[in-house]
Order: sequence, then C-alpha cells, then structure tokens
Amino acid sequence: MGNEAGSPGTPLKARVAIITGGGSGIGRGIAVKMARAGADVVVAGRRPDVLDNVCDEIKALGGGTLAVPTDISKKADVEKLVQAAIAQFGKIDVLVNCAGIANITPFMEMSDEKRDEVWNTNLKGTWDCSKAVAPHMIKRTYGRIINISSVTGPMVANKGWAAYAASKGAISGFTRALALDLAAHGITVNAICPGWIKRDPSAKGAVISDRSKKLAASIPLGRVGEAEEVGDLAVFLASGGASYITGTETVIDGGNIIQEKKGDF
Repeated sequence: MGNEAGSPGTPLKARVAIITGGGSGIGRGIAVKMARAGADVVVAGRRPDVLDNVCDEIKALGGGTLAVPTDISKKADVEKLVQAAIAQFGKIDVLVNCAGIANITPFMEMSDEKRDEVWNTNLKGTWDCSKAVAPHMIKRTYGRIINISSVTGPMVANKGWAAYAASKGAISGFTRALALDLAAHGITVNAICPGWIKRDPSAKGAVISDRSKKLAASIPLGRVGEAEEVGDLAVFLASGGASYITGTETVIDGGNIIQEKKGDF
C-alpha cells in the first residue's frame, strides 16, 4: 500500500492532499509544490479570496483543486472540510497541518482569550484535523500526516512567544505519539520545524530592509528560507521515498539553531 503511483517527476500523482493554512506563506508554498508533484490539492483557510488565488495557480499547473474556507479552531468547520474533500476526490492521502497563529505578546500581558486563540488553532486544530482525517486513511491502510511545527518551542525560545512556543512544543509530543498510534495502519506522522521563512511570495526580489539583511547575515547559509523550500520537504515526506520515516521532526532553518550565538559575557 505504500508505493506511490507517480513517476520521479510526479511522486504524488493520484494522491489527494489537504493543506490547512494553504492560502498564503508556507501553506501556499506547500500547496503549489504538491500540485507540481502531481497531487490534487484541497486548500483550506480563513480567507476565501487568497484560497481562490492559490487554486487558480494550481489550475494553471493542470492540477485538480478545491478551496474550502475553514477555521480549524472550530470542529464543525474541520468536519465540513473533510467531507468536502471526500465528496470532491473520494479519498484523502495526505494531511498537512499548517494553519497557525503566533500572537507575540509578553507572558504577563497575554490574556486568556488570546492564549486560547493560539492554542485552539495551533494545537487543538491540528488534533481535530488529524482525528477527522485518520479514519479515512485507516480504512485504506495508507496515509501521510505532516505537522508544520517550528524551531520555536521544540528547540529554542524567544521573549514574548510563550503561547506559541507552548503550542508548537506540544505538537512535537503529539507527532511522536500519533506516529505510534497510527503506524499499524500504514500511516506515517512527521513534523517540519521551519526557522525564518519568507511569508510573502511577493518578497522575492523586493527591497530588503536593513533588519532583514542583518537577519539573513546571521544565518549560516546567508539568507532567509523560501516557503517553496518547505514545500519540497513536505513533498518528500508525503512521497513513497519517505515510507519508512515516521515520528520525526526535521528542521529547515539554514543552520541557524546549530550555531553558537555570540554575545556579551
């Protein structure tokens, strides 16, 4: 059941993928890359206009696609998303849990409501989407679940990021535990932990601010990553080439977190 139907150039041919948060940034990069790899792509997110733009881009590539406006913090929306994907394509092979929010606020200033907004989207939304999709994958003894986490939380931390870091750290444990729960059903579960990634595709070739130049210079590879590069990694994890990989977290950050940070002592 683990062999992919596509050629080396289209490793996801005949696969159906749901991408939450697929309207912009990393989610868009993943959606387009999976379409290029041959998948039919269901794009979910809160903004119908940007979802339609991504679908138009996928259609121009000759791919099948569907836009489903979805707030993954609402379980009813998640259920409608999965139902729409099944109604349109008849199956779900890949789920990419990419939708997320940060809400950077100092811990002592973070309200319970803002904290819950972050957790309900980043963690509860990832949980609910995975649980809604899993029965369809279990029925076919095949599936790929890819959680978009972060280096912030599982590996490093920043001031003001407590709610976000807590949610992404939790996703690390969730990824490993879910991988064990679903392994017997032919389903792999992995996480991608991006570092600094350009969120806006239009930023390519745009004027780079001094702050951005300083940030890029601090990264060993000398630049900020592209959303499409995260997409390439997601395509691999969704493909037959990753059939023996599960329960892992892969960092994609240009080598940033492995270096010793210089500062005053």
